[in-house]
Amino acid sequence: MEQIFPKPIVELPEADIPVHGIKAFLSQGLNHQIIFMEFFEDADLPEHFHESQWGIVLEGKIDLIIDGIKNTYVKGDRYFIPKDIRHSARIYAGYADITFFNQSDRYKEKK
Repeated sequence: MEQIFPKPIVELPEADIPVHGIKAFLSQGLNHQIIFMEFFEDADLPEHFHESQWGIVLEGKIDLIIDGIKNTYVKGDRYFIPKDIRHSARIYAGYADITFFNQSDRYKEKK
């Protein structure tokens, strides 16, 4: 996959996300985080929940199951996951997005 994010994004701290085949950059706010993610391998995320999350797909495809309802999102699509709603995902290699988390401590900076 060609480099999707420009230099100011890839110079952000890398986010420590425990998923194989991902590269993610962290923009940290006082009350939120914005994560710029690229997936180089398919990944399955087990069901979980947290504060609200909004994302926009930049490349590729993701299958999201939000509160028991499955939808597929592709380039240009947006999704929203409300606070405390259970969700899981199948993310395909080549996927990239920008994700807003309405919490400041969702992910830590990779050391």
